[in-house]
Amino acid sequence: MRSSRARSRAVLSMAATLPLLAGALALGIPNASADSAPGGRDALQGTKPAWATAGADLGATSDSGKVSVRVHLAGRDAKGLAAYAAAVSDPQSASYRKFLSADQAQAQFGATQQQIDQVGRWLSSNGLTVTGSNRHYVSATGEVAAAEKAFGTQLRNYRKGGRTYRAPASTASVPAALSDAVLAVSGLDNAPHKSSHDEALPPPDAVFRNSGPFSTYYGSKTASSLPSAYGTKAPYAVKGYTGKQLRAAYGAGRWTGKGVTVAITDAYASPTIAKDAAEYAKRNGDAPYRRGQLTQVLPDDYTRTEECGASGWYGEETLDVEAVHAVAPAADIVYVGGASCYDADLLDSLNKVVDHRLADIVSNSWGDVEANETPDVAAAYDQVFMMGAIEGIGFYFSSGDDGDNVASTGTKQIDVPSNSAWVTSVGGTALAVGKHDKYQWETGWGTLKSSLSEDGKSWDGFPGAYTSGAGGGTSSSVKQPFYQRGVVPDSLARANGKQRMRTAPDIAAVADPNTGFLVGQTQTLPDGSLGYDEYRIGGTSLAAPVIAGVQALAQQAGHGRPLGFANPAIYARYGSKAYHDVTDHPLGPNRDLAVVRVDYANGVDAADGLLTSLRGLGKDASLKAVRGYDDVTGVGTPAAGYVNSYRFPFRRH
Repeated sequence: MRSSRARSRAVLSMAATLPLLAGALALGIPNASADSAPGGRDALQGTKPAWATAGADLGATSDSGKVSVRVHLAGRDAKGLAAYAAAVSDPQSASYRKFLSADQAQAQFGATQQQIDQVGRWLSSNGLTVTGSNRHYVSATGEVAAAEKAFGTQLRNYRKGGRTYRAPASTASVPAALSDAVLAVSGLDNAPHKSSHDEALPPPDAVFRNSGPFSTYYGSKTASSLPSAYGTKAPYAVKGYTGKQLRAAYGAGRWTGKGVTVAITDAYASPTIAKDAAEYAKRNGDAPYRRGQLTQVLPDDYTRTEECGASGWYGEETLDVEAVHAVAPAADIVYVGGASCYDADLLDSLNKVVDHRLADIVSNSWGDVEANETPDVAAAYDQVFMMGAIEGIGFYFSSGDDGDNVASTGTKQIDVPSNSAWVTSVGGTALAVGKHDKYQWETGWGTLKSSLSEDGKSWDGFPGAYTSGAGGGTSSSVKQPFYQRGVVPDSLARANGKQRMRTAPDIAAVADPNTGFLVGQTQTLPDGSLGYDEYRIGGTSLAAPVIAGVQALAQQAGHGRPLGFANPAIYARYGSKAYHDVTDHPLGPNRDLAVVRVDYANGVDAADGLLTSLRGLGKDASLKAVRGYDDVTGVGTPAAGYVNSYRFPFRRH
């Protein structure tokens, strides 16, 4: 399970592409289009969406229509911010882990009051009403005509996917005098409807239950009466791994995450999270929560609750919280909820973490496909990630649940924001934990499904149709960062052309729902009442909090010093005993693997019958988990030596 930002989200527009650094510290930044602006003005590159074509033009937007915009501030010294963020993250740099406090970071690189005032005066002078400002943006409202005057463009209506959206007919711009103050603007385009305030959160989704039979550990119960697959009888899927099994698989040892804080960002907030998390811990052998160990930072209002499927995010928050606590039971957890699933609100949540340095590690189980992100959106996110890096905060993003995304979008592409060179992209595996919690093997997560035939003697369509898998592949917009050089093979880095590009993921953990994690959540029962229940779940939105938990253990092992942006350190350990080198055929080149899964047809009980299927493992669309780095599992998954490798400066043996 992995939550998506709204496909029709309100996008940002970049004022200036953050510069690439030269030499060994260069990190990939999304490329901007070569937009231009009239003399005396600076183009906000990427403002005119690719879908705003002449063929889709439905005419001018009414001058009296209302526009609400955010002008995002560039802050001081964008080039210096990128350079410092790279230096403090690189183990080879003299500045490695010399982090700044939140106040120091703001003083050195944040927006100035002069920039805030300057942008506010300019908006007002063009007939827009300033409605608010902070260290990140100045917001304003007004009529379309005023926005057109301010940003030097005409707003027109365009047809896109059967709906009508407003967008600039040409690249928006700002006066040259504001070029150092403005990073991006949101609100000029793609506004599907006006947000309403004080929305009430909906009740939880309908209950979901797994049927069974189950294995208690991988292979403990074989489907001996069902047809063979790949020359052998397949085991039943596990009921759902618990923290004890995951900690053993990934080498937690004696470490608990004590003294470390993990933040989780999602949209909305489960109204029963504290009760559910406590109940889950009690039932499944996790340490009870200390008073104040789990806290929430929530917005004043929620918006777009129906559009974003607010109740669906409750399960995401529940999974993230329970997975982090299961792996790092002594770590503090702070949940930072967004007012909606739109970029502006998710950015606000991330900024809260950085502005107040709420955590050392941030787990994020949401995203979108790269085709839906423009350079301006990427620049706004990267600014947050770089500010976090200089404060010693690391961001971890799930890599996606649709493999190469061809089946879901028709185009081979990776996900965002996990494509950013400034975050750790977390891929997924199918995990076998055996008797006595012993790690057996992993494959890349990629599922083929074939159903039991009516006569029960075969699997229809064996080996089956592709259903889901770990996201990964090569970016079309982000150049290869320094830490991937010499690790990512050119067959992947140059998959889209001669230029070496960012490849995802960076690291991986369990994600396959058929070898997934047991979660507990209050849900809406068939009679309409609410009740706590447990079910197995997966997705890279499981892998991300698991890796966040492992990183909390590593930080504790490293004497509590923040890891910050961890990719350079993660790649420095490539090829060492710190990782399981995951392949799709861990038992040999001719040994394919599968599990049998039995589900309630109605998702609740046996009233409407059972559905029995075979789930093939390690079959991720066009992506392959192979020896060495790959675009399903990155450098691999944490092995027994990973956490302990942070106790001292890492030396390859």
